[in-house]
Amino acid sequence: MMIPFTKHKLANGLELLLHEDHACPIVAVNLWYHVGSKNETPGRTGFAHLFEHLMFEGSQHHDRGYFQPLQGAGASLNGSTNADRTNYWEVVPSNALELALWMESDRLGFLLPALTDAKFTNQREVVLNERRQNYENRPYGLAPMAMLGALFPTDHPYHWMTIGEIADLNAATLDDVRDFFSRFYHPGNLSLAIAGDVDPDEALALTRSYFEELPPGPGVTPVRPPAPTLAADAKLVLEDRVELPRLYVSWLTPPMFAEADAELDLAADILANGKTSRLYRRLVYEERIATDVSASQNSREVGAFFQLVATAAPGHPLGALERAIHQEVELLADEGPTPDEVERGRVQSEAQFMFRLQTVGGFGGKSDQLNAYNTFVGTPDFFERDLARYQHAQAQSIGAAVGRYLQHCRNVTLSVVPLGRPALAVTDSQLAQVS
Repeated sequence: MMIPFTKHKLANGLELLLHEDHACPIVAVNLWYHVGSKNETPGRTGFAHLFEHLMFEGSQHHDRGYFQPLQGAGASLNGSTNADRTNYWEVVPSNALELALWMESDRLGFLLPALTDAKFTNQREVVLNERRQNYENRPYGLAPMAMLGALFPTDHPYHWMTIGEIADLNAATLDDVRDFFSRFYHPGNLSLAIAGDVDPDEALALTRSYFEELPPGPGVTPVRPPAPTLAADAKLVLEDRVELPRLYVSWLTPPMFAEADAELDLAADILANGKTSRLYRRLVYEERIATDVSASQNSREVGAFFQLVATAAPGHPLGALERAIHQEVELLADEGPTPDEVERGRVQSEAQFMFRLQTVGGFGGKSDQLNAYNTFVGTPDFFERDLARYQHAQAQSIGAAVGRYLQHCRNVTLSVVPLGRPALAVTDSQLAQVS
């Protein structure tokens, strides 16, 4: 399935993607800035996520809350940040397109004149509180920090969480964040998708009117760190306010769209996603030593990691889960998946691709998909080639990917156990470090 579009590049470097769809009288305005936490440096983390908040605090010509004017026009809107990009979107009635473009252009071109120390301090506290709620005070919430810190070296851009480290956020100054914004938030680092009930010529004219006079900004050097390696297996333990111990096992794997990335994605489903998966059947249904299992190929732009997670049933040690995980990984590598498993994986992947195209905007949707491909591979029409990676996967290629990247490969094993019960962890585990 193709998403029909046209692509335009403004004189200042902004890339505009237009998709016409008159099924509903709505328009999606979707912006991807090619900046995330991987563009930060040690000691200066959390800035990309901080700007996700600051961008909603008003700009020079609308120095008030960002939500009210758009919601008053009937829009829905939000934003998000991850390691590789920052995304803002609005879905508006067709007659509110110009309002959305004006507000997006104003906070892109005129945010800094309205960025006061009071706004910065307030939103930094909001971020620190978000970190406390979502990580420090949530059961198992510190596990991702411990895992990333062990998988990637301290100078690797995936070593830290997108939300940032407490010491870095507290040490940040208004000048620090102003400098970060100037380097990364400009038309030359922006992909803008407009999709829905629009006339493409009118949308292009409006975009030129509101964005083309903004300066292009400095060139952004791509982040290309050396491929990380693990010198040895790592076994870590983290005590937390939890009732049941949980096991995380992770391996370093190829980045997004690289060879074997799709096969490992399918392997995750075969191993531990859904009640028909191998580890669910074995650990939860048959042996009843786990309450849940899951797996993921965490694909990122310059690296990735494959992770299996299992929560122990009451009275069962994590060592038994660890042994079962490695046994099932070895079996999948040696024998490959069954024809039914391969076909089920293909069908599920096709369904997920189609689901993302059910709407024009929001998280997912056609505008988001066009921007993702344009940002990461430079061409918005990568949809069919992306889907083909899954359709062309075979039992042999899936087994080979598991054998190459997981079987007998160095990994990080993290045991999260109740406070005061380190004996429940995998044998020989060392204390995990989080910051």
